[in-house]
Amino acid sequence: MISRREALKGLALLTGATFLGKEKVVGNTVTPEGHFSYCLNTSTISGQKVGFLKEFEITAKAGYNGIEIWVRDLEKYFQEGGSLKDLKKYVDDLGLTIENAIGFAQWAVDDENTRKAGMEQMKREMEMLAQIGCKRIAAPPAGATSLPLLDLFELAKRYRKVLELGDQTGVLPQLEIWGSSANLHHISQALFVASATGHSKACILPDVYHMFRGGSQYESLKLMSGSSIEMFHFNDFVDTIPREEQKDSDRVYPGDGAAPFNQIINYLKDSGSKKVLSLELFNPEYWKKDALGVSKTGLEKMKQVVAKNS
Repeated sequence: MISRREALKGLALLTGATFLGKEKVVGNTVTPEGHFSYCLNTSTISGQKVGFLKEFEITAKAGYNGIEIWVRDLEKYFQEGGSLKDLKKYVDDLGLTIENAIGFAQWAVDDENTRKAGMEQMKREMEMLAQIGCKRIAAPPAGATSLPLLDLFELAKRYRKVLELGDQTGVLPQLEIWGSSANLHHISQALFVASATGHSKACILPDVYHMFRGGSQYESLKLMSGSSIEMFHFNDFVDTIPREEQKDSDRVYPGDGAAPFNQIINYLKDSGSKKVLSLELFNPEYWKKDALGVSKTGLEKMKQVVAKNS
């Protein structure tokens, strides 16, 4: 069992290691580029069904620095005869960074056999991602979204084991919150779990929508410093649907909803390290439109929100 001392040590690692990231200075003005890079989660254009490789091309053409892929799409590409080596070269030639991958390995569940299979799946996915130069993988509470509630100290032990897989493979697992889940729906739960691991690379993957959906307060972002957040899923929520009734498909472009971006942007900037802002949408109305156009619009709106609130 994780001791109180280990938990406090982890909290110090998570919240006390603030350092100043490099800022791009023009004259006496610090530009937003010094704090953020921009990434496209391919969910945003998944409804257009343009194809796996085409999604990379569209991301590059739209002007993003990085891309966030889904493990299931990578596995399909590989199973159909695609080469991981060729994919890495293709991505490098486009000038993109694969910032993260979304997977659903059931590492967090109480059932021992299911959890063991989930850890094996996570290791297999990490090894595949490492071959294409992917830096990170999401670690959400897949399989543990309903009651009973998990013991957070036990969950910290499980997340630490996932982090140790990351040490072996070079792919960083980010603890992801899901706002509609019974477990890890609130940023405070994720902060506790990450800090209680006592692992220096423990980090959290927050999301504008999921923080709202799960009842998290954005003020909590000021408690996290340095690399405790490396990526942030960027989107917006509307105020015309009750919080508990909102779905992934209700997400809108950043700035088109009610999210308090002045708080969000400035807390992320104050944390002291550069963040990857990844546009993650599942809006069926956007899926009816041209994929490149949606991608460009999303990037433009992200930059507008950052500039307006910097």
